[in-house]
Amino acid sequence: MLFIRSAIFLIFQMITAILFSLIGFLLWPLPFKWRYKIISRWAVLNLWFVEKICGLSYQIEGLDNIPDEPCVIMCKHQSAWETLVLQAVFPPQVWVLKRELLWIPFFGWGLAVLNPIAIDRGAGRKALHQVLEQGKERLESGAWVVVFPEGTRIPRGEMGRFGMGAARLAVEAQCAVVPVAHDAGKAWPRHSFIRHPGIINLVIGEKITSVNKKAVELNEQVYQWMEQQMTRLEGSKPVTRKILVKEGK
Repeated sequence: MLFIRSAIFLIFQMITAILFSLIGFLLWPLPFKWRYKIISRWAVLNLWFVEKICGLSYQIEGLDNIPDEPCVIMCKHQSAWETLVLQAVFPPQVWVLKRELLWIPFFGWGLAVLNPIAIDRGAGRKALHQVLEQGKERLESGAWVVVFPEGTRIPRGEMGRFGMGAARLAVEAQCAVVPVAHDAGKAWPRHSFIRHPGIINLVIGEKITSVNKKAVELNEQVYQWMEQQMTRLEGSKPVTRKILVKEGK
């Protein structure tokens, strides 16, 4: 039954991805916030589908921690689920992601409409410079910037080392970081076709100022917060991966 429900959800997800990508082409001349408001409804719709079809819902802790001003979101990366829920919960945002995602038919085209910071993860300092330059432009325009500092989806019970891009961006732009933790991997594991019924817990932390901090210090502060929250959510302290994966969803 789980397989059938997951298959039905995937069909709806693919159909709506095609539909919204086509809508995105028509909306391209419009301002970003208008495009975002409409295209992000795809994420909200899919959260509704996965709840009604697969029995997978979520609850939020710390919703009142979302500030009014644009910030850098540093989010735990376990699943594809968080890429949906961030759009449903936070103000208009752009993501730092690997440019190859934009090459995926329909899905990638829809992503392109949302004005992401698409980097070549093998470009090293050039990619970091792109994150800093374009990230500051996006923040100044009023958009939030989402970074998955682990660089890729990490299995439950583990944490990846944090890249420096998000912390560097926050320090140079003099904006705060909003940390986000969750346990989506228990119900929507990475690389898994099956969506399990249950409740995902999402935790939004208080904003962490970047004023008078070095990027290394800020990065470590967010990492410690994330480690504490994941220990609480999963019941044991996560194992730290030794290999650093370059940032980009």
